[in-house]
Amino acid sequence: MIDNNIINEISKLLNNKKIIKYKLISNSFDINCVKIFFKEEIYIAKYYAKKKYAFNAILSEANNLKYFYKKKIKHFPRIIFNNNKYLITEYILNNNKIPNKTNKDFIEAIINIHSILNNFYGFPFNTQIGGVEHNNNKNDNWASFYAETRLYYFLNILNKKNLIDLKSSKKIEKIILKINDFIPQKPQSRLMHGDLWEGNILFNNYVFNGFIDPGSFYGHNEMELAYLRWFNPQFVDKNFLNIYNDYISIDKNYKNYEPIYQLYYALCNLALWDKSYIKEVNRLLKKIGI
Repeated sequence: MIDNNIINEISKLLNNKKIIKYKLISNSFDINCVKIFFKEEIYIAKYYAKKKYAFNAILSEANNLKYFYKKKIKHFPRIIFNNNKYLITEYILNNNKIPNKTNKDFIEAIINIHSILNNFYGFPFNTQIGGVEHNNNKNDNWASFYAETRLYYFLNILNKKNLIDLKSSKKIEKIILKINDFIPQKPQSRLMHGDLWEGNILFNNYVFNGFIDPGSFYGHNEMELAYLRWFNPQFVDKNFLNIYNDYISIDKNYKNYEPIYQLYYALCNLALWDKSYIKEVNRLLKKIGI
């Protein structure tokens, strides 16, 4: 249910632009996402239905989109208006018609992001995944950054919520302590989307049309490749890595440490979405050999 007062407030923020109709698309992590129809345009508005924490994921997303704009990164929605309460963007046309193979337009869109380089791991400000704040303090060691701000961060959340058993938790702690043995310490630092899963990748009539919901940071780009392959959408086929490698070289040992990166996303989903992901956590731990 959407409060009419909210809709009227959004209209006023847009210089009393007349709203013809509106539709609640989702309510995730206490954030309402509303599709708003005008006579000739469609916008997306995000706002907190109920705010519990100090961190403002909506403001973080707006700052993330502005960062992309400054870097001339394409394929993200244009901001129409934002403040501490609302983020209003253009609507990127999309439908359920997605390609059944990896196409060049999709790969080139990812390369457009991953081609932005840096000399540190982290980001100028904290970003989010699933509405949860991520610490992006700068670090000159990727393995350390990944272990502390990604693996340990979500493991700590899971332990506090009693969502993970002691045996699995101890195995992950062992990985964290020996992280330098698993992943590169100094890979080239590249800009990443930060939450590059199927739901944040938009296609329209089998053509890639845009990205949404970033939670960016500079890190090892192969982490995002691992995420895309973990969810196994039909537009990430068996040739995906080979096609990507034509643009940006993939480490010859990538597949050895791919499950280490996928473990992070399994922990995310276990903490944020579904207890059943403990099975995936344990599958990955077994694959890693812990």
